[in-house]
Order: sequence, then C-alpha cells, then structure tokens
Amino acid sequence: MTEQPHDPNTAGDTGDENESPMERLTIGRVVSPHGIRGEIRMYIYTHFPDRIPELPHVFIGDESTPRKVNRARLKGNLAIMRIEGINTREMAEELRDQIVQIDIENAAPLEEDEHYYFEIIGLTAVDESGNVLGEVTDIIETGANDVYVIKDDEGKELLIPALKDVVPEVNIEAGRMVVRPLSYSDDA
Repeated sequence: MTEQPHDPNTAGDTGDENESPMERLTIGRVVSPHGIRGEIRMYIYTHFPDRIPELPHVFIGDESTPRKVNRARLKGNLAIMRIEGINTREMAEELRDQIVQIDIENAAPLEEDEHYYFEIIGLTAVDESGNVLGEVTDIIETGANDVYVIKDDEGKELLIPALKDVVPEVNIEAGRMVVRPLSYSDDA
C-alpha cells in the first residue's frame, strides 16, 4: 500500500518554479559506501524492492535534479547502487544518511482503494454523520493492517484500523475520510 513507511512526509517539488510540484516517494536511506568506486548501500524502505533495479533515476537528499541509476542490485534489505556522478568512495561517503526518493510516476501502481501514506496524512476524518473527528496525523504499520492515528483539536488521539468496514470512504480530492468508529460494550 505504500512506498515510504518510514517517512510519510515525502511530498517534494522539482525545484523549478515554472513546473508544477511533483510528488516524491521515499524508497530508502543511504547507509554507507560500497567498495571504492562510488557505489552506495541503501537501506530499503519500500514495500516494492524488486522495482529498484529497474529505476531510471532517483533523488538523493534534497537535490532537485534526479540522478541516473547506472546499476542496482538487491542484497537482503539493502540495495547496492551505482549512481551517476558518484565515482569515488569519498563521494559515496558524503551521501551517508541521505534519503533516496523517486518520482511518483516511477512508483509501483496501486490497486483500487489503495493510497500512498502522503495522501492519507493530513486528511480530515469525519464520522458517517459528518462530525469532524480530527486529522490523520500518522499511520502505524502493525503487520495485519495499518492503523490511522487521528488527532482532534484538543490533542486526543483516536486509533482507527485501516479496514473497509471501519473506513468506508477515503476521498483524497475532498481531503477527508469517513470513519465508522468502533464501539465497545461495557458489559463484563
């Protein structure tokens, strides 16, 4: 369902004031150089690692210009990448801890009713009567299903499982999601 579980705030722009902003998705973080010829080791965040060797380019850190991916291979939870313009171990070392992002057009296609995290974070959550419950401020991955963290004006948090029965509608264009909060019985 996502390309960037560890950094939901991945919206970026191209850096060119004449172009419309382009969404970017975080796919990993540079953890170290690999060898002496400038390859990097990237810790993989994306749920779609098999797509990494096919990427045409990536953005490193806050760079506004993409860099061509000359070669990439997977090794466990790491991607070993040769990136255009990075030719020495020292150059690769300078990239340590930088995030690696892709344009949304290079992301894995989503199924119907699936959304990227950056599309969900910031939505207004309302109940089925239209009463505002708060804003989606975070998404927690549990393994079984995601959980939306909804915070109201007073800072109180409501945790809602990302299930169709509980969240019957997500309307990105309208900036809201309809939530059917779970009710629990007080009977013991």
